[in-house]
Amino acid sequence: MKPELQKIVDNFHKYNSEHMAFQAFGLNEDTAYDALVIAPSFTPYKLGLDNLYSVTTMKEGAYIAGYEVKGDDFIIAWIKIGSSAGNLIDHLALCTELNFKRMIFIGAVGALKEGFSLGDICTPSYSISGSQADVYLKGKSIRDAVTFEKVYPDVKFADKVIKIAGDKGYNINKASVFCTPSIALEYSRIDEIKAFDTDLIEMETASFALMTELMEIPGVALLVVSDNSASGAPLVGRSEEQQKIYDYGRKTVLPDMIITLARL
Repeated sequence: MKPELQKIVDNFHKYNSEHMAFQAFGLNEDTAYDALVIAPSFTPYKLGLDNLYSVTTMKEGAYIAGYEVKGDDFIIAWIKIGSSAGNLIDHLALCTELNFKRMIFIGAVGALKEGFSLGDICTPSYSISGSQADVYLKGKSIRDAVTFEKVYPDVKFADKVIKIAGDKGYNINKASVFCTPSIALEYSRIDEIKAFDTDLIEMETASFALMTELMEIPGVALLVVSDNSASGAPLVGRSEEQQKIYDYGRKTVLPDMIITLARL
């Protein structure tokens, strides 16, 4: 990890005990994991991975949980977290104590432009950092740090993942993302948000990209389109056909790509 992140972790431990990943998620720092999956709300059970592989619940709390997913040739550490940039930053910081080769963020994303269908899988070309939580990672005074900056992902790894997906017959779209601090309030600011001219909206990918850079571990965000405010595709109250298309992206493409990347 970069010295900036080591300083964050060291300062955190001045006031908190060691082995926080074990205490929070039940995950063991002595285990060599092939991948760490970070997922607001999604669990391996929700994606049906327990039908194909061994899934063990390591620890469940009121809002977070840890799991291990095992196959004959891989082992995945999986953390379910709450939504928001702050949740992602806090819980990924705890996971710096774990041993893993790559990170995969998975989540749902809303589309702001036509041309994105329910169930499409996207990865950020860049993310607009709309959360004040990100300023704590930027190496500036929190008074001077600026929100709404573009944050770029691990482009080399993202391109590798897109190629792997293409070889498997899946299309992963590169798209720009606005990261909002509030789902409920984004609708009252939707015209302002659209003025940033991003394709998608969600909460965590800017923070994930910042943490990936600090951790110096390859990472990719895989986002499944759950709704589209431009075309009218709803988040709640989908038709049977819309739900079927969405479930293909969420329950077929996402889990297959997670296992494929764990096996790299």
